[in-house]
Amino acid sequence: MKLLAFSTTLLLAGCASAHTIFQKLYVNGVDQGELTGIRAPDYDGPITDVNSNDIICNGGINPYHQPVSKAVVNVPAGASVTAEWHHTLNQAANDAADPIDASHKGPIITYLAKIPDATQSSVTGLQWFKIHQDGLTASDQSWGVDRLIKNKGKVSFTIPSCIASGQYLLRHEIIALHAASSYPGAQFYMECAQINVTGGSGAKSPATVSFPGAYKGTDPGVKINIYQTLQNYTIPGPAVFTC
Repeated sequence: MKLLAFSTTLLLAGCASAHTIFQKLYVNGVDQGELTGIRAPDYDGPITDVNSNDIICNGGINPYHQPVSKAVVNVPAGASVTAEWHHTLNQAANDAADPIDASHKGPIITYLAKIPDATQSSVTGLQWFKIHQDGLTASDQSWGVDRLIKNKGKVSFTIPSCIASGQYLLRHEIIALHAASSYPGAQFYMECAQINVTGGSGAKSPATVSFPGAYKGTDPGVKINIYQTLQNYTIPGPAVFTC
């Protein structure tokens, strides 16, 4: 037990700065450009307080890169969208922790929130619904983060075709669980992209949650020891909305 605890301490110390930033968006395979329409900080560090407003779109304790993009990316309803992560902005070559250190195992989650103006600075009070998640595959103990690393930082998901057209914030998130056996310990990495959904049918109105509020420090997907064989993992937040 002492050896395990010592090894874990060394692991955590070694990857203390092995963070990540969501910094590029693709729409149906088309690259929208570095930081185009994305509110990304200069620093790649996490949020650890689920009750902080920083859990919404970052940008508080980790100030946004300036100038913040004023672009709003057009996305057809039903489109395939890909988010791309890297360890740092202006990513250097031959970085073993790019796009994220392999120790930072955990789920990847994507939310949308309708907003009057996707470039507005205020993000409090928005209502979010989950459109994608990738957690633990119990059969081989692999995580969404493992698949992100295998895909060189890219994660793809679909914008629901049945939501209303209009402007949204797309909140894309990694929860790293390597230090999550106590709270605060889980590391939340998230950025928000500014998108304009076109051609949506509006046939369904998703159930929504608030940030902060969607996660609690006691949630089994937030406070968990991943250094064991897990039979399952409960991804934090609501169920994924589907059409």
